[in-house]
Amino acid sequence: MDRIDYALLALLQEDSRRTADKLGEELGLSRSAVTRRIQSLTQDGIIAKEVAVLGDRVRAGRMAAIVNLQFDRHKPREADQFKRAIRALPEVQLFVLITGASDALLLVSVRDMEHFNSFADELASMPLVRRYETSFIKRTEKFTTAVPLE
Repeated sequence: MDRIDYALLALLQEDSRRTADKLGEELGLSRSAVTRRIQSLTQDGIIAKEVAVLGDRVRAGRMAAIVNLQFDRHKPREADQFKRAIRALPEVQLFVLITGASDALLLVSVRDMEHFNSFADELASMPLVRRYETSFIKRTEKFTTAVPLE
C-alpha cells in the first residue's frame, strides 16, 4: 500500500458513497485508477465490506449497554462454544476478549428493558459465564468505525 491507498481509505471511511469521480478529484486520480485501487484493496482484504451506519434517529429509540463478562473457567472447547453462541446473538454489536478483571466485553443494542432482561437471562444461562456487569449508555458523544491511518 502506498500513501494514495491510505488517503483513499481515509476518504472511504468518512463516506463510502463518494463516487469514483469525486474520489479521483480529491486524490488527483482518474475514475478508473480509483476503481482499480478499490478493487485491489477489496481483493486483498484491506476493505472488508461496506455498510450503512445508522443515524441517531434510529439508534436513539433503542437501549445500548456495555456488558463486562467474567468467565467461570478457561477450557478451550467451552470457550469455542461460547464464542460461537455470542457471535450468533443479533443484539451483540461488539464482542472482544480483554485483559483485567473481566474476560470479555460486549456492546449490546436492545429495544427496551424487557428485551435486555431476556438477553441477560440467556447470557446468564451460558455455562462459561460466572458473572456479568452491565452499564447502560446514557448518551453517545462520539461514535466511529474509522481506523486512524496515521
